[in-house]
Amino acid sequence: MGPHPAVAAIRLAVRRALHDVLTDLTELNSRPVTTPAPRVGRPGRTVGSSAGAAPHDPLPDTAPLVLVACSGGADSMALASALAFEAPKLGIRAGGITVDHGLQDGSALRAAEVVSRMTALRLDPVESVAVRVGREGGPEAAARDARYAALDEAADRLGAVAVLLGHTRDDQAETVLLGLARGSGIRSLSGMAEVSGGPGEPGARGRSHRYRRPFLQVDRQTARKACMVQSLAVWDDPHNIDPAYTRSRLRHEGLPALEKALGKGVVEALARTAQLSRDDADALDAWAAEAESGVRDEDGRLECAKLYALPPAVRRRVLRRAVVAAGSPAGSLFARHIEEVDRLITGWRGQGAINLPGRVEAQRQGGRLVIRQG
Repeated sequence: MGPHPAVAAIRLAVRRALHDVLTDLTELNSRPVTTPAPRVGRPGRTVGSSAGAAPHDPLPDTAPLVLVACSGGADSMALASALAFEAPKLGIRAGGITVDHGLQDGSALRAAEVVSRMTALRLDPVESVAVRVGREGGPEAAARDARYAALDEAADRLGAVAVLLGHTRDDQAETVLLGLARGSGIRSLSGMAEVSGGPGEPGARGRSHRYRRPFLQVDRQTARKACMVQSLAVWDDPHNIDPAYTRSRLRHEGLPALEKALGKGVVEALARTAQLSRDDADALDAWAAEAESGVRDEDGRLECAKLYALPPAVRRRVLRRAVVAAGSPAGSLFARHIEEVDRLITGWRGQGAINLPGRVEAQRQGGRLVIRQG
């Protein structure tokens, strides 16, 4: 008798993601995986050991390492269990990282419990990393930035070739609706990518393929069911039901209201919208990358007349690329910023410089668009 359908679904999703990781390692001629440094406890970290009988022969330290980012919630615990089951069969070492944001009483103890649960799944290495969450961009964005920074640091230090994230189809639907509410354009409607380099622009040396989201076609209920039938203890974050957080209100009030008004299937439709929007956005991004060299003069400056001739969707992407290259943080750059810069091309009335995030300014000078840090 095979596994429960929910368990089979999550394992299949993870198996596909791991096959993609191995394929990318081969096709991209990835640099050799570095041998992890000895796992000695450090301030702010709890390190778990994988003592106990293992169901597979130990893999050498030179085998590729894939980490799971695990909060202890149902989605990430289901992901951790599937990774622990599938990775050894493919010659991949499986480890886990939990991030202690320090935003709730007892968070350190809870992080230690997550370490213990991942260790019980025979993941190795397993670590808890404590972070300090700032305030820039609001509490949710600040926590996300701190979390990805911690995951990046751990992946670099341990030599991981990929980090798996437990975002589900329901999370994708919420992300699409949040993007729609912000009016941020087609890229926001494309939601989260199955493969990415993190919340900002893709990084160098393989980081653009670091993060994998195997569960974007798996609903949240399937992940929770998989935990239940495997008797996996899960932790329900109280922030997920706190109405002070936008995503929480959307999850518990917004989406149910949409389903009541429009019928079932809203989540699936939004997830399909994300994929279609991503395909369109990727095509337009590629067009903009090719067009950029043709709108610069011999000194590399952007020519306003040539920018004006581009289709608006392509022109704004060229402008965004230039603003980010000048030092503006991608995560803080919104559609309204690019629209203001675009008016220097399409609605020139002698207006002054446009101030942008990251102390970057854009202004029109002698038929050229000058974008630089002030």
